[in-house]
Amino acid sequence: MTATAIAAADTAAERLFAPFKIGAMDIPNRLAVAPMTRVSATETGYATPRMRDYYGSFADGGFGLIITEGLYTDQAFSQGYLFQPGLSDAAQRDAWKPLVERVHAGGARFIAQLMHAGALSQANRFRGDTRGPSAVRPVGQQMAVYRGSGEYPVPTAMSKSEIDEAASGFAAAAYRAREAGFDGVEIHAANGYLLDQFLTEGVNLRTDAYGGDAAARLQITIEVAEAVRAAVGPAFVVGVRSSQGKVNDFHHKWRGEEEAAQIYALLGQLPIDYLHTTEFEAWQPAFGEGASLASLAKRHSGLAVLANGSLHDPGRAADMLAGHGADVVALGRGALTHADWPRRVQTGTATKAFDQTILAPLADLANADRVHAAKQATDV
Repeated sequence: MTATAIAAADTAAERLFAPFKIGAMDIPNRLAVAPMTRVSATETGYATPRMRDYYGSFADGGFGLIITEGLYTDQAFSQGYLFQPGLSDAAQRDAWKPLVERVHAGGARFIAQLMHAGALSQANRFRGDTRGPSAVRPVGQQMAVYRGSGEYPVPTAMSKSEIDEAASGFAAAAYRAREAGFDGVEIHAANGYLLDQFLTEGVNLRTDAYGGDAAARLQITIEVAEAVRAAVGPAFVVGVRSSQGKVNDFHHKWRGEEEAAQIYALLGQLPIDYLHTTEFEAWQPAFGEGASLASLAKRHSGLAVLANGSLHDPGRAADMLAGHGADVVALGRGALTHADWPRRVQTGTATKAFDQTILAPLADLANADRVHAAKQATDV
């Protein structure tokens, strides 16, 4: 390695491992674990000892911030998957306490992602049908890795009282997250789930206050963020996750940079502490040319920005901080491949490519354990 390359690598490491502050929360570095659905809770939505080890391994591996998979928020229409963990009652809250303690013992901060699946719900033990902004069948097929099959059902359009119920569910779940000891919550308004469904043209056909231009389609997200902030108080960290693509429609795009500017300007006015953008490749222009989504979020919101999307190369991750306005990078596949990714980068230890079989045929921890055991047996 040349002296120039060594200097560049050192500079990248300095960026990735510099401390940062989001709201009232200090994090020891700029490396986060992205939320990843692992459907490994009990059937009743309780976090388990295996999940404690899973999240704890990332803290031990040097990640400064860990965000949970999406947790369902109420006992109405929010649950999306079988064996999905929740924060819908006191018992589910208490099941998270040992996990929070474990992550904190490893030196990381822990954020609970709050999620309402809406029309993308594949299984819900509380209800037999689904709700969405409008009676529009979601595109695509249910995800087999989360135990789904076939088309999504046509949802029933939400009434105003059901919208209010959903917002109250987010707020109550956020309060429980604070009681469980989490350092903050992330409102899931991305990837095609309920709040993103309201934002999406062609999915949201409403003619009331929740449909129309981008500002109206964001109204439910605004109400949820305000309700969450009122529930947790001013010092608890609150973020919002944002995306264009969806789990059932990878190629969806907004109406160019002008609409992105409007969306992020509105989100920047909310009582929140950060935005979390996710794209397949975070550094790519959001609209064919020009700025990345993370850059647009930073430019128009003025908030702290977490960026997610194929950032498992250390140089690429550092460049998101230096050139795209991101303050923190969030790793998904890189973290699943190496729970100690930060330690490896610090010591110059090699990293491997992501093995897709970790998430197939099911994306749960039991399948991942079988894959790792098989590899160990082969290596002996």
